[in-house]
Amino acid sequence: MEVCARQHRTVCARLPGRSGGRPGPAAEPGRVPSRSPSRVPVPGALVPQPLTVSELTRQLKDLLTGCFSDVLVRGEVAGFTAHRSGHWYFAIKDRDAVLNCVMFRGANRAMRWQPRVGDEVLVAGQLDIYPPHGKYNLLVRKLRHAGEGDLQRQLEELKAKLAAEGLFSPERKRSLPALPRAIGVATSASGAALHDILKVLGRRFPSIPVFLANCRVQGEGAAEEIVAALERLGRDGRVDVIIVGRGGGSQEDLMAFNDEAVARAIAASPVPVVSAVGHETDVSIADLVADVRAATPSHAAELVVPERDALRAWVDEQAQRLDAAMRRDLRRRREQLDRLRLGLRHPGRRVDEARIRCDDLWTRLVQAAERDIDRRRRRLAATSGRLDALS
Repeated sequence: MEVCARQHRTVCARLPGRSGGRPGPAAEPGRVPSRSPSRVPVPGALVPQPLTVSELTRQLKDLLTGCFSDVLVRGEVAGFTAHRSGHWYFAIKDRDAVLNCVMFRGANRAMRWQPRVGDEVLVAGQLDIYPPHGKYNLLVRKLRHAGEGDLQRQLEELKAKLAAEGLFSPERKRSLPALPRAIGVATSASGAALHDILKVLGRRFPSIPVFLANCRVQGEGAAEEIVAALERLGRDGRVDVIIVGRGGGSQEDLMAFNDEAVARAIAASPVPVVSAVGHETDVSIADLVADVRAATPSHAAELVVPERDALRAWVDEQAQRLDAAMRRDLRRRREQLDRLRLGLRHPGRRVDEARIRCDDLWTRLVQAAERDIDRRRRRLAATSGRLDALS
């Protein structure tokens, strides 16, 4: 710290107007050369020499690189990007501050792992200022794990707890309605997610009403507002499905969807819930608890409603198939009725046939009786002839 203080004093002494006297003709190393003033000075007054932004930034850069040329910093990774150039851009943070870091391709080439959001790491390097942006960052030379970050550890503990309670179980997942009467959306009224959802719903099925429960989706108090929005939509009773989510963002932006209260509110919803957090690489706790996970808010809108034109075409096709099936069934039944009709006779015909049969039987009975009488007569005549012969 003494070295930095001495260097700070040296640099300040070089700034015009701080020395208490006019600079001599031979400037000290690093001293800004004197220039003609832009205004006519008042006789006897000292006029400070203005610095350009580049000059000031360059002096600050020299100060930082001199004082913090070799520092070791511990923090939690808050964001990471591996650029196609091979350089790594990320940030580390603690409770009160964030430090942007750059690890160039030559420094990270020997690394066997890439840092992930939530990792707690130790980084070694030097502070530097990037003049075009006027921001300072740490040029990382070495990077190693310092243990799993507190945030990631808490998330894993919460996941294990909810999984043990069965909130992630596939058996409790509900199917989405084929054609909801109304759709609930729990998100920010000013966010891009709502715009995307309404755009897709308007294109696919504009006649289905949408009910918005406005809530913050990031920052302090966002989790409580999301819970309240879900409960409002659940109590309303008019919606058959709920979309809850937001557009993409960093892991910090999505922390509300890793909150335990939000997870339990999703699980307690009386209607199916689609999680649309919009972050492809990381799965939030809300994604795990929801009945269906959508990759983006637009994807969620596609999942909850069919496309109206396609549905109409499907209905028309089903109607044609039903009509054809009914015609086939009617034709088959008619053929069956014809076959049955051929096997049936009119009751009058049966009576006529019965009468004819009765007449036939009567005739046959009379004829039989006559034959019997005739036979008996002949027998009687024969007997009578024999008696006469005997007498």
